[in-house]
Amino acid sequence: MNKLMPAPLLSAFLLLIWLLLFNSLSAGVVLLGVVFSLLIPILLRPAWPHFAEVKKPHLAVIYFFILLFDIVVANFKVAALILGSRKSIKPAFFVYPLDMKEELPVTILASTITLTPGTVSCEITRGRKGILIHAFSEDDPEQVINTIRHRYERRLKEIFEC
Repeated sequence: MNKLMPAPLLSAFLLLIWLLLFNSLSAGVVLLGVVFSLLIPILLRPAWPHFAEVKKPHLAVIYFFILLFDIVVANFKVAALILGSRKSIKPAFFVYPLDMKEELPVTILASTITLTPGTVSCEITRGRKGILIHAFSEDDPEQVINTIRHRYERRLKEIFEC
């Protein structure tokens, strides 16, 4: 069954989009939609990358709320820096060394860094060995690295068991 329907949710979504685009439930439109919605995932399956799977979804929910809290706190910190003395702003570039190599957790970590005000992920290095980060104002990049490692990367490793 897995070879006939490698992605049942994708097939259902494609069929739904097909029917919405044609705005018709005639037999021909439905039949052609079913054929395409089954064939497209089969034909594209070799091109799909293998992503790490979420092993502990309850930890992903906790991660989301931690990130949400950190975004709010970082907004206030950046606002205080902007409203304060311009001399206190010390931009910095540094590389965060990665312990993970899987594509999806690394992408989520890079997105987390960018979502948190005051830091931006500029580049994931070749071989996923590190993330180049620009910090709006940072005196101690090692402190940021330790925070990212313990607050985010450790949790992502638990979520994806990698």
